[in-house]
Amino acid sequence: MADRILIIEDEEKIARFIELELIHEGYEVVKCGDGRTGLELAEGGDFSLVLLDIMLPGLNGLEVLRRLRKSSDIPVILLTARDAVMDKVAGLDQGADDYITKPFAIEELLARIRLVLRRRSHADHEPAHNDPDDMLRCGELTLSESHHEVKYAGSEIELTGREFDLLNTLLINKNIVMSRDRLLGSVWGYDYMGETNVVDVYIRYLRSKIDEVFGINLIQTVRGVGYVIRDENE
Repeated sequence: MADRILIIEDEEKIARFIELELIHEGYEVVKCGDGRTGLELAEGGDFSLVLLDIMLPGLNGLEVLRRLRKSSDIPVILLTARDAVMDKVAGLDQGADDYITKPFAIEELLARIRLVLRRRSHADHEPAHNDPDDMLRCGELTLSESHHEVKYAGSEIELTGREFDLLNTLLINKNIVMSRDRLLGSVWGYDYMGETNVVDVYIRYLRSKIDEVFGINLIQTVRGVGYVIRDENE
């Protein structure tokens, strides 16, 4: 059965564009243009994921999310304005699974949807006890969150806590280009007041311990955007 996605977006052209792309990808889609109707649909419908705009008539997206989280843990991806940093923070604090900034490339939105749905599917089938084989992987590199352990081809790699968190974030978002601001917010927090180039510094630390040691190109730079870890066959 195809995943059903609810689009709550008041800009009809954007909503229609997303709807057509999702249908083309094999999803079932329902869309609406105001917060109150969207909340009712999200609470009453059998949806796999909600795409939720923040600026909505009736109820704004953050209020929709706040009320929805009282009764449902359905995955939610926020659609945010470019500079609305506090809205992003508030949304993540209230339980959003991810956000994407307008204007966005449809390929990135589709990748984020697939990622969130994979996470949910994994969580739904995850055993109650810790599974020692539950690892993030890319080629010969493995990262175990439960054991806080990183290995390449069986060789253990010693990382600091911050290096581990940065690598973990990149692996969770594998094949998605992560901007420096997004990495900064995910790893250091949005209230971080230190050097703005800290992400680049820690990327160099990781490369010195992984890429340079094992002769690989794990962490790739996307000029003018940020960093990405890609599957070897991507």
